[in-house]
Amino acid sequence: MSRPIIATINQKALKHNLSIVRSIVPKLKIWSVIKANAYGHGINNIWSLSDTDGFALLSLEEAIMLRQHGWKKPILLLEGFFHVKDLYLISRYNLTTVIHSHWQIKALENTVLLNPVSIYLKINSGMNRLGFEQKSFNKILYKLNFLKNIRDITLMMHIGNNDNSDNINYFDRIKKSIKGKDYLCSISNSACVLWNSDVHYDWVRVGILLYGASPSGNWSDIANINLQPAMTLSSKIIGIQKLRLGDTIGYGSSYIAKKRQRIGIVACGYADGYPRHAPNGTPLLVDGNITQLLGTVSMDMITIDLTNCPQTCIGSSVELWGNTIKIDQVAKAAGTVSYELMCSLAPRVPLNIIC
Repeated sequence: MSRPIIATINQKALKHNLSIVRSIVPKLKIWSVIKANAYGHGINNIWSLSDTDGFALLSLEEAIMLRQHGWKKPILLLEGFFHVKDLYLISRYNLTTVIHSHWQIKALENTVLLNPVSIYLKINSGMNRLGFEQKSFNKILYKLNFLKNIRDITLMMHIGNNDNSDNINYFDRIKKSIKGKDYLCSISNSACVLWNSDVHYDWVRVGILLYGASPSGNWSDIANINLQPAMTLSSKIIGIQKLRLGDTIGYGSSYIAKKRQRIGIVACGYADGYPRHAPNGTPLLVDGNITQLLGTVSMDMITIDLTNCPQTCIGSSVELWGNTIKIDQVAKAAGTVSYELMCSLAPRVPLNIIC
């Protein structure tokens, strides 16, 4: 028999969460962000999101795979293309590409394409990752309008701080400075969709909300929105130990028993994607009872408190995160974010798909 850990991917939850986003921005178009292997949920498991207006990702290979599986709606390459030759595939498969660098513009000028491509022209919001500065933006935009390889242009910016009004004002200034044409715009990520309607514009780009977690990292911030976790990580008790006063647990003896105590050993560790730095007290669910992590997370096992779980035995079910133990709660306890936990799910963890 296989090791008992399993990740359940709920496609119905993905579809439900998309409908929640749609209810918040009913008049806008939605990019469903499926980068990082659909945030760890599996690029092949996102088809319940078929009501979306488009998929946004990084990998050209994954974009082509979507086309080969029959996806005909828009696909956005969020980091654009990395090699000049990529443009031939972007044109062939009718993909939309972000443009953020001068060398990409030069490639568009000098390459002979069968069909023109749609582009998202990226503005540097102040995060100083990708995008053009305001002082050169209008000149670049003017030039791109005359390139025969470009079908249409959408203006794009990524906001790193939802409550940073300077970012928003910055984009507004650029947009107002453009004369003679009204461009479609895409600024909003998941946080802006929820908490900043001023920048919704035409297309929103939604990631973490689709998977049922909070863009702020605090589940309480989205508890009333009725999102459903799309991933549940679960395992089982594979061993039970009885501790005496002063007994220790695991590597480094990071937990010392202050009384007689019953503990359970769970088949789950950092090699499965559970956060290695999760501290004592990180919540888990055992047989319907909320309990806590004890001791250091090891490669293949964790240890949990069974003091208030007298009926728990070997083979009892454990929810690491899911419907009751929110992934945001585990991430916050471990000093990280739910994005990282989702993306860190290890290939050795088998998937159970709920359609």
